[in-house]
Amino acid sequence: MGSNELNREKLVVLIGPTAVGKTQLSIKLAKQLNAEIISGDSMQIYRGMDIGTAKITEEEMEGIPHHLINIRNPEDPFSVAEFQTLVRECIQKIHERGKLPMIVGGTGLYIQSVIYDYKFTDTASDPKFRIELEQQIADGGALVLYDKLKKLDPESAKRIHPNNIRRLIRALEIIHTTGTTISENIDKQEVEELYDLAIVGLTMDREILYNRINKRVDIMMQQGLLNEVSSLYQSGLKDCQSIQAIGYKELYSYLEGKVTLETAVEQLKQNSRRYAKRQLTWFRNKMNVQWFTMGDNLHSEEKFKEIYKYIAGKLGITENR
Repeated sequence: MGSNELNREKLVVLIGPTAVGKTQLSIKLAKQLNAEIISGDSMQIYRGMDIGTAKITEEEMEGIPHHLINIRNPEDPFSVAEFQTLVRECIQKIHERGKLPMIVGGTGLYIQSVIYDYKFTDTASDPKFRIELEQQIADGGALVLYDKLKKLDPESAKRIHPNNIRRLIRALEIIHTTGTTISENIDKQEVEELYDLAIVGLTMDREILYNRINKRVDIMMQQGLLNEVSSLYQSGLKDCQSIQAIGYKELYSYLEGKVTLETAVEQLKQNSRRYAKRQLTWFRNKMNVQWFTMGDNLHSEEKFKEIYKYIAGKLGITENR
């Protein structure tokens, strides 16, 4: 184990709930650490979904290379196992360029899958069981299976559209063949960290954070979020993973005439706040994080120095260039 430990690649991970100020801080850190950034957000991989996923703009990047943004079309499925493979390749290439890789984002399971030695159950299959499920859909519709999944694996049910038959069947097939959900399968594994890691978590007083989330949603609406979602809706995109994202599913309800725009925006704010709470719970329970409390002044030089000092100390970085 000793020699393996000495050879582990250095990796910075910057996590925290939505709207806590990760983007701004990540650019400042990347400049100081000579780093390249890998997006750890499961929805920023999709092209044409910029405003709702709070995707960093070219201007905001300030010349820092970013990876795993805009790599899929919105109709494409994307799994945590694919993410794991792509990010690990990225980390290796960034090291080969003599730079430090830094994952920035908020999708807990995705980030966990990279830094720990997880094995995925993608190979589990039972064709006979799959045929049974297809028959159940033919007899009673997809909602029968969706309700079943909600009971057995509520985590996956949140990510899968009720009409996405292929993914519904796949999730139930994994439970049937392995006896565990994807999340449980991961939790049961004895894992070790694969990298020489500095995991920085940003947190914030709940009231300040929730105000920032509400304000961010208002800004997204001003920036044209409704137009962004409308163009996806009008292109015929539905029943797929990407539009399950917060910011898209709520406005789809409005476009389908199910709720008023005011209600949709209110739901979007509420779902964003709930998501932030779930993100924090996940990171606290599943990862070895060094937490830093951000004030409403995100530009605090003091806070930046504190975070930089922690990373440099943890990874043995003596000089910033």
